[in-house]
This record gives sequence, C-alpha cells and structure tokens, in this order.
Amino acid sequence: MTTTPRIAIIIGSTRETRWADVPAQWILQNAKRLRDDMEFELVDLRDFDLPMFDEATSNLWAPSSDPKAVAWQEKIGAYDGFIFLTAEYNHSITGALKNALDQAYKEWVRKPMTAFGYGSMGASRAVEHLRHIAVELQMVPVRGALHLGGADFFAAHPMGGGAGVEAVEANLLPSLTSMLDDLAWWVRATKTARDAG
Repeated sequence: MTTTPRIAIIIGSTRETRWADVPAQWILQNAKRLRDDMEFELVDLRDFDLPMFDEATSNLWAPSSDPKAVAWQEKIGAYDGFIFLTAEYNHSITGALKNALDQAYKEWVRKPMTAFGYGSMGASRAVEHLRHIAVELQMVPVRGALHLGGADFFAAHPMGGGAGVEAVEANLLPSLTSMLDDLAWWVRATKTARDAG
C-alpha cells in the first residue's frame, strides 16, 4: 500500500527575535497549494529543546541516551523528505540547526532534502554548507532550492519594507515550483527504494 509522502519543513532558528515564522508559513501554504502528492508539516526546533550533542556516538552506532534526542529522532524519522528553512549566520546555518542535524543519523539516511534560505544574500552560503552536511548524513540533496535575498528580502523583512513574502512571491514561485518538482521526484525514488528494503 502506497502512502502519501510526508515532508517536514524544519524551522532552523530558535531565536526569540527570529523572522523565520513568516517564510515558514508562506512556504507551507504554497507547498500545500502547489502539490497534492506530498503532505507538508512545519517542524519547529523550538518545540524540542534539544541539548547540545553530548552522546558517546551518533545513533547510527548506538542508541541515544537523552530522551529529548530520542523524541527528536522519532519525530523526524516519520518523514520521507525535508525542506530546511535557514537564515545565514557567518556563512553557515544556525547553531541550533547544526545541533539538530547531529542529534540524529539513521533518520536522515536516503531521504531527499532541499532548503529555503533567506537573508541579504539569500542564505546561499548557508544552503551550500547545509548540502555538504546532508551528504555526510547520507541524505539526497536535490538541485533546486529557494532563496529570498537582495532587494526582495529587504522588501519583505521588517528591517526594510516589511511587506511580507507575499509582496515578492512572483519572484519566488517559479523557483519554489521547480524545487518541489525535484523534491517530489527524489521522494518517490528514495521512498520506493526504502520500502523495497
């Protein structure tokens, strides 16, 4: 029996003053509108209160001892693919997101991922770094990604025009459509292979 693939949209910032909720809601609503062959759900790192990684080894080699890490592993293990929402911090992803990636291993393996990066440069360097991390975790980074940067970012963000993502979505929707097409293809391919055992 084939089930509809489940995609987690992971909010990669836990900062009190984050802007991530705005693009998170935008991508969730548009992904649901554009695709009926995948189910999308927001997964907020704030909800997991993960400690800094302090296990003896990754859960590839031994079960994690921290119940918060185990709860995180169980949550993400239920998904067939991932969209990471990330800003750029010193040319990389947030510390909270890196820690969350390290808190699991088996749950990421052979599942596709992509990203929605936002910031003055569209978080392009953060997304590139995220793809390298994903490869090491045996995920399948898809080619397409979404970047909200430059004038569009400043039009949308409160530090600039504060108009919200909807004000610039005409510039984003073609990339979002292509990214979701890539993700859907890889989700089907990897899910079929995983289900076959």
